[in-house]
This record gives sequence, structure tokens and C-alpha cells, in this order.
Amino acid sequence: MVNIYVLVTSLKPLTSFLHDIIVVTTNQEPHGRPTQLRDFLLAASHDALGQIKRVTGDVLLAALSTNEKQETLNWCVLCYQLLTFTLLFGGSVSPVVIQVETGLTFSSVSREALEDQTTRDRILEDSLRFLHLDSETPTQFQRQMKTASSFQLLYPSSSSSSSSSSSGPLSVSDLLISISRFYEIQRNQNYRTNASEERTNQEPSLSRDMFEGRGPCVDPHLRQIYSDPPLTLTPPFSPWVKAYRAQVTFDTVTVRIRPRPVSSACRVHLDEQRGPGMANYPVGLGNSRISILVTGGGVVMAIYTVHVFRESRPSLPMFGDHVTCGFVQDCGLLVQPWRSCGLQPLIRTPFPLQTCSSGHQPGRWVVPCLSCSDNRTCDWREVAWQPDGCYHPLVDRPRLQDCLTDRKVLFLGDSTNRGMMFFLVERLNSSLGVWVRAHDTLVYRDLNRGRTLVSYSYYPQFWLDQDQRPTFKQALLQLIDRSRPLVNSNRTVLVVGGVQWLSTNHLRTLTQVLSREALSEVLVLVKSLGIGFHLPVDGIRSLSLEEVQDLHRENQNIIATAKHSGYEVIDTFSITMGRHKEFLQGRCGCHFHEVEFWSSRAGPEPSSQSDGPHPDKEVRPKATSYHVRGPVNQVYSEILLSRLCPRD
Repeated sequence: MVNIYVLVTSLKPLTSFLHDIIVVTTNQEPHGRPTQLRDFLLAASHDALGQIKRVTGDVLLAALSTNEKQETLNWCVLCYQLLTFTLLFGGSVSPVVIQVETGLTFSSVSREALEDQTTRDRILEDSLRFLHLDSETPTQFQRQMKTASSFQLLYPSSSSSSSSSSSGPLSVSDLLISISRFYEIQRNQNYRTNASEERTNQEPSLSRDMFEGRGPCVDPHLRQIYSDPPLTLTPPFSPWVKAYRAQVTFDTVTVRIRPRPVSSACRVHLDEQRGPGMANYPVGLGNSRISILVTGGGVVMAIYTVHVFRESRPSLPMFGDHVTCGFVQDCGLLVQPWRSCGLQPLIRTPFPLQTCSSGHQPGRWVVPCLSCSDNRTCDWREVAWQPDGCYHPLVDRPRLQDCLTDRKVLFLGDSTNRGMMFFLVERLNSSLGVWVRAHDTLVYRDLNRGRTLVSYSYYPQFWLDQDQRPTFKQALLQLIDRSRPLVNSNRTVLVVGGVQWLSTNHLRTLTQVLSREALSEVLVLVKSLGIGFHLPVDGIRSLSLEEVQDLHRENQNIIATAKHSGYEVIDTFSITMGRHKEFLQGRCGCHFHEVEFWSSRAGPEPSSQSDGPHPDKEVRPKATSYHVRGPVNQVYSEILLSRLCPRD
């Protein structure tokens, strides 16, 4: 089936035009695909265009004859009508009209609402431009025929002409056909002339090069910013306004952005100069930023910015009676298909509970609600992680400071591991004096009044070529060397892990390195895998549901291997999978922490490997402070602290 879009500009005489965009639906593409009419005609029969014009013209004539039987009280000179014709191409050459709708319909393009939106706006803009052409040509029809546009004459057509069989005066329709032929011949002659002439230093005219997007980008502005779901921009979009704000609901986790430039000679890229022209963006809780670059000739000529704020989960404060509900996983991401999903009634075990003996004790999230059958009745501000049959005691700051005195805590992993490290630093020192989105090595030597050292090394360095990336063994040895001297006891702590790179092979390498370095008695805490990369985001890997379920099985293998090696485990996968929608900034959908400016307070500064020849030099603290926010990160970071400082 093919949807064609027809613009009727006159009834007496009947005059209509065919747009060059159509929507083709096939067995291979049941949702429909917008395409150029000329591309479709190349794959169809040689007379397909003539047949389309014939059957469409017949329907318009039939509709006109029906309309003439009704008395017309008012006459509108400048009125027009856009129609959608649905044609069926069967075994014969001639198509069959199976439906005509007033306006523009794109029901077949239901899979890609953004494509629907873009196509609709383009046809509407082309129609308005076509109907309001400015020219010195005396009639509207002449102006339309003289100027290059996205429309071609549909009716009257040569097949409807009566001049060949009559010697009488020309009808109005015949006159219109003669005018269209005149301008068509003129355009063809101009094209042949331009194609045969050599380029000179004269100013080129607005011709094929400009129409097809070649030539200089002389107007570096956006025509529109399309999105799916549609974003309500504040202020309303204007090509001259470069900064916008938008707000989306909690359940909106991705936004598809497709900007369109005013000039087809300009190019649009998202986030960076080599970025795509259209992309899916993850929208974390709070603020996210989307940058749109308009380029010409490889040079950035304009930057538009859209700040998107995603709301938190709607919460209903509890003032009266309520029930306690629990959930292990969200029904929108069934990681464990054999278990229930969503809120379930929960009977809480009366206290006292015993202290958890490990950091990977199975558990669930609990939240007070008016009804477990409706998550909109819950007070999500009070949601908490509840291990089965036990609890993780909260370690207050005085106890944490005492526990970590004369100890060294080493972190090795990615940004999710770094979030736990920053949380520990803030809890230990009552502030986070400097925040660095480090992708190398950090060393804090002035924590807890100089009594505690915390170091961190980023692994894996995925942005490097495979043959240039440090191996896990190399990264571990470098972190150990930067943190020396170390004692072979639990006074040295090593926290290893990340979102999804850790494997049982890494744990075996870890055991071998620690044994070789005479550090086999240090306290090792393994941060297990975490939820992430589960959204359809462009430019990074995107996991299917089956692959996420495989991650859960791999996570269980990691926990078993770590326990067999005598290591502690913080099971971050079980904690994050039930709240997979509550990620913060970042394309992976895996960050459950965010560092924000907090206040003007002093705090320690880390040294960085990029500091130069003295990477461990002390830097005077600045009078600024940052705060690590994120309730999910806080839960598993507090479990880490409870395993570092267990009660006697």
C-alpha cells in the first residue's frame, strides 16, 4: 500500500498537486516508510506515475460532481484541502484507491512517531510555502509552476486534456496544462544549459545544488526540533532562540531527538561535531542536557541547548493508616521471570532482627502505601531496602572515623565504583572538598585528619584502543603501587567492581596478584554487577531483556566465586534491578549517584595522575564542598560501610 498526499487548490477548474513524499507499506515494513516519490517510481513500472494521476484524478472528479449537486452558499477564493489517498498496488499496473481521508494521516507509521511528526510538518510547511509564493508572475498557478517546489501537477493532466479532439476554444483546464508544459520545458532547458556550462566566478543561482543540500551553509539555524515523545519547549521554539527547557514525567526514560536545519546545506549533529543527526537520549532523574550543533563546511556555526528535567516518582504522603508493600523487580523489566513483579503485600517481621552476616543478603524494597495494587498511593520518599531476616546497621560518623583510623581503602572500578568512593569520603570527612570525574587515579591523603588514605583507579579504560588499554592486572598493580606502603591485614581494604565488566576471571587474577604481592590477608569487598545499558540508546551497546537476564545469572556466579575466595560481596545488582528507572545522568542508565555543589566548606583535595611529575603532592583545600546524592547509591554504599566496620 502507498499513501500519497494531494493538495487541492481549486474546484473550478479542478486543480490539484501531488507531494513528493509518500509512505510505502510492504510485508517487510508493515509500519510504513516515508520515501521520495521518485525513488518509488524507479522500482515501479514505467507508467506508474501516470496511473497514479489517472486514478486519483478520477476520484477527485467524482467527488466534484457530487459536490456540484449541492447548493453552495459561500465561495472561498483562497481555500485549499490536503487529502491522503491510500493506493493498493496489486498484480496489475493500475493501482486501486481504497481510502481517501481529509487531512494528513500517518496511521501506518505508528512504530516511529518521530518520523510521523517530521513528515507531517514537512508537508504542511511545503504546502503553506507553495500556496503563498511571492513572485511578479500574475496568477497563482503561474507562480506555482514557475517556482521549484515539492509539488507536481496532478490534475489537470495530459490524459484529461480535450484540446486534441476539438478545434474549439481552449478550456480553462487545457490552458492550465499548456502553462505547466511551458514551465516544464523551460526548467528542462535551464537544467541542460546549467549542466553543460563550465563554472565561472559569477554568483551561482539557486538551483539543483542548493535544492539538494550542496553549497554553503548560509543560514545556520534550526527549522524545528522534533522529539518523541513531543517535548513542550519553554520558551516556544524559534530559530533565533538557542536555549530551551522542557519537563517530562517519571515514566519517560528516553527521548528521541531529531532537529531539522532551515537550510538543507547545513548539517545537524547531537552533542559533538561528529555526533548523529538523530538519537535516543536517556533521561535521568533531575536535569539532563542535550546539545544540538549546526555545522557547515566542518565548522560549528550555532549551538542549541535543551535542558530536560525529569520528575521524581509521584509520591503520596502517608498521614493515616497504610500497609507495607514490597517489591523485588519492576514489571517493566522482568529480570527473574519466575518471581513476582511489582508491589506485593508484605508482613514485616517484628524487631529485634539480627545483624546481616554478609553484604549480599537477599532482600527487597519496602514502601508504605494505601494499597499495594496501586503504586500511585505510595509514599516513595520512605522507600527502603530490607534484607530478608536481618538488617545492616548504620555506621555513624564518629564510629566510621574510629574504624578507618590507620587504614587504607583502595577502589578499583568504573564510575559506579567511584560513586561509592565519593560517598565514603563525604561520610568520613563530613564533606567532599573536591569532585573530579576521574578516569585515571586519585589519591586522598588528608582524610580523617590525615589518619586515613583513600585511593581510586578507573578500570576499564574503554575509550582507548584494545591494544592500548591497561589490563586488569596492570591497573591493579598500579593502584597498589600508588597506595604503598600497605600492610597485609584488614587494615588494607580493596573494593573492586563496576557496572557490568567484572567476571570470575577478574577475581581469579585478583587472588593471584594479591598472593604474589604478599597481600593475601587484606580485606577485599567485591561490588557485584549492576543494572544498566537496558535502554535503547544510540551510540552505546543496548541489552535485550534476555541479555539482562543473563547478567543476573553471571552475577550469581560472581558472588559464588567471591565467597569461595574469601571475599566480601555487595550485591548491587539485586538492589538496582527493582529501581532501574531511577537512574541519574549518564547515557548508560547505570548511574545511581550524582555529585552536586553543596556549600562553601573546606575539604580534602585528591591528587591526580594528571598532576604532573609529583602526582601525590598535597594541594591546599579550596573553600568549596560537594554532595553525593542518589538514594539507591546511598543504600549499597551504607552496606559497604557496615561491612568495613562490622559490630563486634
